[in-house]
Amino acid sequence: MNTTHRIIRTVAVALLALTITSLTPASAQSVFTVNRTLYSETANASADIAAAMVTARREHKRIILDFGANWCGDCQVLDYYYRQSPNAELLAKHFLVVHIDTGHVDHNVDVAKKYHVPIAHGIPSLAVIDAHGNLLYAEHEKEFEHTSVEAVTAFLNRWKA
Repeated sequence: MNTTHRIIRTVAVALLALTITSLTPASAQSVFTVNRTLYSETANASADIAAAMVTARREHKRIILDFGANWCGDCQVLDYYYRQSPNAELLAKHFLVVHIDTGHVDHNVDVAKKYHVPIAHGIPSLAVIDAHGNLLYAEHEKEFEHTSVEAVTAFLNRWKA
């Protein structure tokens, strides 16, 4: 091996070591994990929304109705984006999130209709309501199907209380 190759190899190993040692606990926590219990198949969505409205009135927050299912990859990615900065902070300060199970678009169809959320077009599907249950926003066309953390941030900033 000639000197040039040795230098390149040494630099590459040093850069790799520097990259590995620069990982912080925060970046280690940002690893994507699937939450198999995000959407409860046995929850009473109407009761959960009513309870959220009581809390939202007390805490002066808005409510995100997150229609989805545990099997849905885009729903899991959206939840992951909720947990990233600055979204986690925006959610904690301005919103309550009610996860509503849609099964295979055959559960809680009545709740989706009440809030004008066309879950048949795909999930995740979101609605935003105020503390009194007034509809402020209803997703229309798969806006969160292939989203980004930045798009979620913009959405939260647009609808925060």
